[in-house]
Formats: sequence, structure tokens, C-alpha cells
Amino acid sequence: MSKSKLEDENIKIENVVASTTLDRRMPLDRIAIYLENTEYEPEQFPGLVYRLEEPKAAALIFGSGKVVCTGTTSPDQAKEAVDKIIDELREADIEIGSKPEITVQNMVASSEVGATLNLNRIAFELVGTEYEPEQFPGLVYRLDEPSVVFLLFSSGRIVCTGGKTYDDVLEGINKLKENLREIGALE
Repeated sequence: MSKSKLEDENIKIENVVASTTLDRRMPLDRIAIYLENTEYEPEQFPGLVYRLEEPKAAALIFGSGKVVCTGTTSPDQAKEAVDKIIDELREADIEIGSKPEITVQNMVASSEVGATLNLNRIAFELVGTEYEPEQFPGLVYRLDEPSVVFLLFSSGRIVCTGGKTYDDVLEGINKLKENLREIGALE
């Protein structure tokens, strides 16, 4: 599945979360001194926050060697950001062995269904929903396959989270629209 297919469907990837595990413990205090754009306050949070300008991303680096990268808008960008972080850690004289495997953990996408939605009706008729308008203006809808979660807003705007691939996002949105059509909530 290509990103352009998503763009054709008017789906925008808002955020990609990817992770990897480096093959050694990370000296976070040393990294914080060497690298610019870091925040490290171990009494507040056990990881170091490292912000990249290009690609724009933020990474959490933990002493265990786990790295979580967020803020990119494609899996390729997330991998590029993690690769850049690894290169900069190597420049800081931190030995990192073989190239680690980078895994996409979550993609967040947004789109429009092209109609206003009656969230009360959807909550009543569609299995797998949670809707408490006094708490939050959006309806939460969970799909098992693919394993994604939606936020639906009465304006017709939707947010999809939990997908790990472009296919998950596109398949989830298509199933959502199909399910809304089945209950008459979407033409």
C-alpha cells in the first residue's frame, strides 16, 4: 500500500510511533551532555528526550537501550529518524553493534467521511462504541480486524489510531464507512 493511495482516499497520516532496542545500555547522562536538543531529568522521567529537526521527530531513549520515536508522518520518516539518532549516538562514541530492527507501533491518521454524523444514533446502533458526550465530544469505535480504534466527530471528521501499516489504516477506514452505511448513518 502506498502513501499516495491514502492521499487519494483523503487520509492524512498525522503521527507514526516506531521503536527499536539497541544492543547495549545507554549512558543517558553522557548523551545529554553530548547531544543538543535533549532533556534529561531522571527524577521526573526515566528516559532522555531527544528532539530532531530533520526529520521533525522526538525520541525517548531509555537506559535499557530502548528507543521510541514519535512525531513523524510516515514509517519511512520514522526509520530515517531512528537511523539518524543511531548515527548521532555513534558520533558521541557510543558503540552500537548491528543495525537494529525498527518496528512501527502505531499510526494515527485523520480523514473525513463526507457527511455529518449523528453520534447518539451510531452509539445506539453500532456494536463496539463508547460515547459519553459530557466527558468528550467524540464517539470511540473499536474494530477487531484490523485492530484499530476510531474517534468519530459529529462534523464527519474521524481519527484512526492503532494501525501499524498503511493497509491497516485504509482497511479500517473502509470497514468503518461500510459499517456506518449498514446502519444508515452514512449515504
